[in-house]
Amino acid sequence: MLSIKLVKYITSLSQKKYRATHNTFVVEGIKSVFEVIRSDYKITHLFCTKTMKEFDLSLFPTQLITESELKKISNLSSPNQVLAVCEIPIAKIPENLEQKWSIVLDEINDPGNLGTIIRLADWFGIENVICGPNSVDLYNPKVIQSTKGSFTRVNVIYTELEKLFSTYTGPIIGADLCGDNLYEFKFPTGGILLLGNEANGISQMAKNHLTQTIHIPRFSQNQETESLNLAMASAIVLGELFSQKNR
Repeated sequence: MLSIKLVKYITSLSQKKYRATHNTFVVEGIKSVFEVIRSDYKITHLFCTKTMKEFDLSLFPTQLITESELKKISNLSSPNQVLAVCEIPIAKIPENLEQKWSIVLDEINDPGNLGTIIRLADWFGIENVICGPNSVDLYNPKVIQSTKGSFTRVNVIYTELEKLFSTYTGPIIGADLCGDNLYEFKFPTGGILLLGNEANGISQMAKNHLTQTIHIPRFSQNQETESLNLAMASAIVLGELFSQKNR
């Protein structure tokens, strides 16, 4: 049976300040927890509604709980059998960042967008996603859920972007409505793909460090067509970038 103290602790991790205080976060669902188990993340608590044949539960501090108890500690409207509490690791910017493609996010607010971009990075083999300090927290439950486990394979770092840009020597390509046509642009072999805020785009500070800007042309003649959201635009840009690498 879950104690009131334990329930209060786990539910508090839905808030960033308590994640920072305890240096832990929550992962839910069979798929995501399985990814965590296979990763280097340290699991401090593991709760299951039944014995999970997919996991060797002897390796973790596991507690079998009822479905009603899982609902008390879950952030989901329909909890999925298993919930883990994990330690937040220390993430560092790697050396030789210029030699590969990285994604940099300038004040991304939407958890779904961040989660999807992390999944895209995982899909395309991009190792590093770098966020400004005002971007949504990686360990926000909605972000973790939307990554579908990809957060375990992508290095997500938070840092002051101006400091990063001031020492970075590679190309910085920004996605912007006033940029060059994506399909006429020749991507370099490595660099930073910079994506801006959902509402305001790339900040002026970041624009000062750009070497090039690109945009996705609209082929429809219908002026009522809605603009692409950030996650959709990211997928299109990354698809074109990596298709060029394989031509």
